[in-house]
Amino acid sequence: MSLRPRIGAGAIGGALGALLLAALPSGLAGNVFVILAWGTALGALFAIALGNRRLEPGAALVWGLGYAFVVWLSVCAASALGGPAHGSNAMLDVARAHFASLVGLSLAAVPLALVVATVGRMPGPRSGPRFSIARALCAGGFAGIFGGWAFGKWMEQAGFFPLIAGIVRSDSPQVGVVLHFTIAIVIGATFGLLFQREVRGLGSSLGWGAAYGVFWWFVGPLTMLPLLLGTRPEWTAEHAGMLFGSLIGHIIYGLIVGLLYAIVDSIWLWLFERSDPLNRQAEGSGTVALSSLWRGAAASLIAGLLFSIIMAETGALTRVAQLVGAHSIAVGFLVHVGISFVIGATYGACFHYEAATELEAIGWGALYGLIWWFLGPLTLFPVLLGGSFTWTTAAADAQVPSLIGHLIYGIALALTFRTLERRHLANLFIDERLRRRWMRLRRPAGSPAPALLLFFIGTGVMLPLVLG
Repeated sequence: MSLRPRIGAGAIGGALGALLLAALPSGLAGNVFVILAWGTALGALFAIALGNRRLEPGAALVWGLGYAFVVWLSVCAASALGGPAHGSNAMLDVARAHFASLVGLSLAAVPLALVVATVGRMPGPRSGPRFSIARALCAGGFAGIFGGWAFGKWMEQAGFFPLIAGIVRSDSPQVGVVLHFTIAIVIGATFGLLFQREVRGLGSSLGWGAAYGVFWWFVGPLTMLPLLLGTRPEWTAEHAGMLFGSLIGHIIYGLIVGLLYAIVDSIWLWLFERSDPLNRQAEGSGTVALSSLWRGAAASLIAGLLFSIIMAETGALTRVAQLVGAHSIAVGFLVHVGISFVIGATYGACFHYEAATELEAIGWGALYGLIWWFLGPLTLFPVLLGGSFTWTTAAADAQVPSLIGHLIYGIALALTFRTLERRHLANLFIDERLRRRWMRLRRPAGSPAPALLLFFIGTGVMLPLVLG
């Protein structure tokens, strides 16, 4: 396929994104023609960077979000270098000042991605199960209900339901609950429509869901909700910091949607569509699951030991010991090893089809570690200690050392798992046909996984720092 049609589509999509920003009363000041020129140029550059990749709408959206994050970082870096102050604090100050640009670029990625994806959906055979609208809507809507229930716990605690009810000019919490679940179902269904072809396992679906949750935080609380309430969106770091709890809630919602969608989608395929008795796999599904759990648990030993060094330095082992009513560092270490064992085993079960190289393993491991930073010290840990989760910037600031530890843990876990898996596969593939069948289950080259890792890990690390 010639690149000219896609470059033209990128220019048109970029121009539409620029017009969208110009139409929103968001506070992004500037000459409309200048914004339009920048949007057109950035859109064409985006299309050139994609090349001849075949794109589905979900993949194009993720590439667009990753591209928006890179452009935002470039703007921040250029502003920091051109300013009078230098260093990490100067970079954070510049990032806070340009936070509105991050939101605007992420929203502008939507028309850009849709236009480029329309041109990029070339005809031809596609690997994997056929696309099913019914499967996407049913599985996505079902997942959205449970994700909405989990997110609703925080909304009830924060008193957000009357605010949601204001969309229909009401202040009833019950009306807010109905609207909240309606929105949750719709977002879950759109997740299925966008990402059905990208879901290859539990791990990747968790990633798509988490990134989709961050995206909807930009779209929902920061943009659409104020507009529906009749006010002007405020894309400032200070205002976004007040909505930091909503950000974590959207990430938790996305994780649940991604996990449940992958499970329901897999069951649907097993019941109604998947039948291939000639291409049997090298191992049965039960054997694959058990061996992946074992390798993940074994890999967690090294990763857990590295993480325990940071926990010992920050005094976190004593707090971990409180989970079993003790205050000893030794007890805390044993509890930490047990938790690490479980998390490592779940990594093996979720990500054993995702990483075909060490570099990919680093990306997926960092993503999994970041996910558990949001789930662990910010959510589950306070609840298990008898309190309530506190999704605030102050709580996130206090857990920055833990964030570093979780990233190190995830990377070490993934690399060790990759080493154990490589040895296992070398013994398993006694026949070249078995290796080829296994590789068909792996993530193919050219997938939007790099953009997913860039966007979610980038925003997941930067937003707590910028908004704190």
